[in-house]
Amino acid sequence: MKLRGLFILACGALVPLTIPAAAHAESYSQPLSTAIGDLPVAAENRTGYSRDLFQHWIDADGDGCNTRNEVLIAEAEEAPTVGSSCSLSGGRWYSYYDGVSWTATSDIDIDHMVPLAEAWDSGARTWTSTERRDYANDLGFYGSLVGVTDNVNQAKGDQDPAEWMPAQQKCRYLKEFVSVKIRWRLSVDSTEKSALTNLTSANGCGSQTVSVTRAR
Repeated sequence: MKLRGLFILACGALVPLTIPAAAHAESYSQPLSTAIGDLPVAAENRTGYSRDLFQHWIDADGDGCNTRNEVLIAEAEEAPTVGSSCSLSGGRWYSYYDGVSWTATSDIDIDHMVPLAEAWDSGARTWTSTERRDYANDLGFYGSLVGVTDNVNQAKGDQDPAEWMPAQQKCRYLKEFVSVKIRWRLSVDSTEKSALTNLTSANGCGSQTVSVTRAR
């Protein structure tokens, strides 16, 4: 996503408008095993869930490219040509879940690392509509949204790592899943926490670093 400068008119001249960082913004950096231990445990609750409660895909910076296309542009192995209305042609994308590359954007889904329903179950049901919109379009952390093979994403659905894991790069997946939970202050249920702990140990990922800025 491109950053655009904001300006105000002062004394007849345009000057930059500085927007203070949100008061809740803070950095978090711990080994993955510690990060899993830091996740709060709570029972999941899907009462009232609807995918429509998470507005996406938006064009947050007004450059004509919505969040889906922003991710496709950022993650391309070979950069696509960006045409009018952010139409994409050419390019190549690698799906790390299954180790397959694609040249058609229709073969790529943009996966919410922590699925929207899982986020709802884990705390997003209490958020404002703005927070849910921001979560669904989170370009502030590279692991929040990832382009993957469409049918692999559909097989994952709304499952957490206790129920589904990718065929490849399991350590990357575990680290990014936990990172998103930490970033958005989401909880885990007891089964999920045990699975995260066991999978991390079994794959030798525990010393890898989870490093994120809190989004809320």
